[in-house]
Amino acid sequence: MREKLTIQRISRAAIPKDKSQTFIFDTEAPRLAVRITKGGAKSFIFETKLNRRTIRRTIGPCNAWNLEEARKEANRLQNLVNQGIDPGEQERKKKAHKDALKAEEEQAVQEAEAARRFTLGALLTLYCDHLKKSGKERSSVNARCVFKVHVPLELASLSAREITRAQVTEIIRRVREAGKDRTAGILRAYLHAAYEVAMTAETDSATPADFIPFQLGNNPVRGIKTIPVTPGERVLTMEELIIYLASLDNRPADIALKVALMAGGQRMEQILRATPADWDQKESILLLLDGKGRRTTPRKHMLPLAGKAAALVKQQAERAKAEGKALLFFSEQGGRIDPCTPGKRVKEIAKTMGGERFDLRDIRRTCETHLAKIGINQDTRAQLLSHGISGVQAKHYDRYSYLPEKLAALARWEDYLLTGGTPAEVIHLADRRAAR
Repeated sequence: MREKLTIQRISRAAIPKDKSQTFIFDTEAPRLAVRITKGGAKSFIFETKLNRRTIRRTIGPCNAWNLEEARKEANRLQNLVNQGIDPGEQERKKKAHKDALKAEEEQAVQEAEAARRFTLGALLTLYCDHLKKSGKERSSVNARCVFKVHVPLELASLSAREITRAQVTEIIRRVREAGKDRTAGILRAYLHAAYEVAMTAETDSATPADFIPFQLGNNPVRGIKTIPVTPGERVLTMEELIIYLASLDNRPADIALKVALMAGGQRMEQILRATPADWDQKESILLLLDGKGRRTTPRKHMLPLAGKAAALVKQQAERAKAEGKALLFFSEQGGRIDPCTPGKRVKEIAKTMGGERFDLRDIRRTCETHLAKIGINQDTRAQLLSHGISGVQAKHYDRYSYLPEKLAALARWEDYLLTGGTPAEVIHLADRRAAR
């Protein structure tokens, strides 16, 4: 059906009862038609042929389009067909291009947001939090300190994904050029570990999901040469050890340092994590949790303490329970002792003593050296200090507690400290238990 379309004709047009739709083609724009469907809906459509294939495009509802505008649109579409262009295909391409541009814009927005939120600084903070939650509080404190001091703010504010190997190398080089090789090695190790944790987050269920959005494709620290660490050599003489012990008073950090020393040189972070429940009053055994290294579950490290150390821990346990404290060693304010405080205190004492300076690591080294001097064998020292215990045998099969050996060693060690380096030749365990 073809006739000149007018507003009146379009308004009067109706669909025959025996049809589902009907078309009225215009004579002014021959490819323009009005389609009427059941229910009375009326739309302008364009219909023609291209390469013997019918092409039909809906222009729009008659109540939304002006008739003259509809004719112009039909003529525009016909001009495209005359050039061999399928209007529908052209529209699909335009839409695809528009969608692609939109996707690019959205991607750019997401990347900008990621660059703003998932910075190197954010990654390093998250890594330190992860260490703390994993029970590696000392490592968490050390990492925070080294990142704060040696990672420039302008670098920390950049996207973690965009950090280059050259940028990481430069900040490590600055530390080495300042004569701090050990610190440079620690900085490199912590940066490498932070990236590795984030990169494996998607496939490692033990890693917090917070690392996943960083979407790291590579670790810029890989390929940067490791820095050899020169083993520490400082060992306190017996005279220095006596002065150091005498310098420790009754402030909270000092009590913890005394216990760590008399217990054979235990790691301070493990001592500070101990709770009243970790102290077995009946057996005089202090339980420490050793999460050092790559352990996913901390190793139970039991210490059967000798007289003086046991008395100190007993006093702390009773005080903690009486005051309702969660930790065995707590600050004067009743909270957690800052993990940095004992180390600062040791350096303060070392400065006061004069002579060659020493720190907490030197105290631990001193303890093992003197333990060896008084005849405590290497295997017992390893059990006593909870280090070097690895391998299939230790991990899966050796469940012996070594409590008698540790007890004998600590009794001999405490006697050595309290007598100024002249320990008794024989320590009778039965006598010690009776005295307790």
